[in-house]
Parts: sequence; structure tokens; C-alpha cells
Amino acid sequence: MNALPRLLWAWMLTLLLACNAYAQGQFKPVPPLRARVTDEIGMLTPDQRQKLESVLADYEAKTGSQIGVLLVSSTEPEAIEQYSIRVADAWKLGRKGVDDGVLLVVAKDNPKALRRLRIEAGRGVQGVLTDAQSKRILEDTIAPHFRQQDWYGGLVAGVGAIATLLNQEKFPAPQAQAQTPAQQDDDGPNLIVRLFPIFVGLIILRAVFRSRRTRLAQPGRYGADWGSGTTGFILGSILSNAAHQHDDRWRGGGGFSGGFSDGGGGFSGGGGGSFDGGGASGDW
Repeated sequence: MNALPRLLWAWMLTLLLACNAYAQGQFKPVPPLRARVTDEIGMLTPDQRQKLESVLADYEAKTGSQIGVLLVSSTEPEAIEQYSIRVADAWKLGRKGVDDGVLLVVAKDNPKALRRLRIEAGRGVQGVLTDAQSKRILEDTIAPHFRQQDWYGGLVAGVGAIATLLNQEKFPAPQAQAQTPAQQDDDGPNLIVRLFPIFVGLIILRAVFRSRRTRLAQPGRYGADWGSGTTGFILGSILSNAAHQHDDRWRGGGGFSGGFSDGGGGFSGGGGGSFDGGGASGDW
């Protein structure tokens, strides 16, 4: 038996086993979408999960784009690519017609052959979050933290790099929320005092991010850019940069000053975004 028939036989056997597993309901079910950060295995502390959830909620409020994080033990018998596209199809992160959703999946105990990291990029973000950029984020930004078992630091750095790339795209503005009478009247000195530190921070961060964006396409630069700062600075930078990119569309809200909100009172789920398998897989 030559090599080609052996490969065909192995492929057919794998396909039959996968079909049998699917028929017997052995594929890992897709968890319901109840939050932007779904941690099924306790990789994050409750405080870490809430901080990341809150910053992603505020990022969505300012930009309209949705970034979801799913942490599972394993995707067996599926490879992470097949499992993540099932999750993406079920969750439908991003806005319908804009398709500006991103899914970051971590399968902590997967064998290396099935891969343990995956970025699933929505159709609308693939112009800036290319397959190559996704691969760099996984290998140069997230993996160094994960090799040190710094799960939170890796996720924060990865989300920060994703958000920085998404901010380069001109997506439609998020749907405006109606202001209360108190918010409409709050345009006096108190508002100026509250917003002044934010404006100063945005000016500083604008200069920082302008120099960093010029290096995003260079291999190996993510680890240096995003891994060298504290996680708090990165989370703040996500929102500050988002606010700068959409400053003509966003008013009030208090910005980001080091604290975290409660995620906007809950999460209603994906907005109908579509995925077609764009993204990349990796390991650590």
C-alpha cells in the first residue's frame, strides 16, 4: 500500500470517528452566551473575570464592536478550529451587516495536535485583523504570558492588541443611547472638571498609540509593546483609544479612570454578526 491510499484511509477513518462522535452527542456542546467572558474552568479569579468583562462591555458601548472570550478545558474530539467556528456561529458576536465581532478561545488542556488558542475573526474585521496579525497576537502576545501561567495577563494583552487593530477600521458608530434629563443638564463646571483628566490622558495615549501602530505589522513586536506594561494600563488604553477614535460620536460616560463598571447592567448576547473561518490558531 503506497502513501496516498494510506493517507486517504486515515482521513476516512478520522471522518468516520468524528461523524460517530457527533451522532452520539460526544462533541463538546456550545455554552450559552451570557457574558463577554465565559470561563468554564476557573482560569481567572472572579475579580479578574469581572474586570475583563467590564472593560469589554465599555469597549462595546463606545465602538459597537463585540469581543468575546471563551475559556474551556478541551475541545476534543474536535480541533479548536472546528469547535470555535461552531461557537462563533451560535453566538453571532458583532453587529448584523457590520460583522465586527471577534472570538478568542482558549482550550487549556487540549493536546497540541488540536491546538489550544484560537482567534475567530468576523467577516467585517478581517481587513485589519488579518490571519497573519491574528497569528502574531497568539504567538507573540498571549503565548509568552501563558507559558508563565499568567492567564489574566495574556488575555488582557491579547484583547488589547485585538482592540488596537479594530480601532483602525471605520466601523459605523454604536447606536446612541437616550440621555436622562439629569445627563442632558449636566453640562456645567462639574462636567468639565470630571472630563478634564480624561482629555489629558487621551492626548498622552494618542501619542503613545500613534508610535505603536507603526510597529504592529512587525513580527515579534506585540510582546514588546503589550507585554511590557501593566494590565491596568492596557485595559485603560483599550477604552481611552476607543474613546479617541469615536470622540465625535460619544458624549459623557465618564471615560476610563482606572475603575471598572458593572458591564452595563447585563449582556443581551450577540448582535447577529457572521463568521467564515477567518483568524488563526496557536499554542504556548
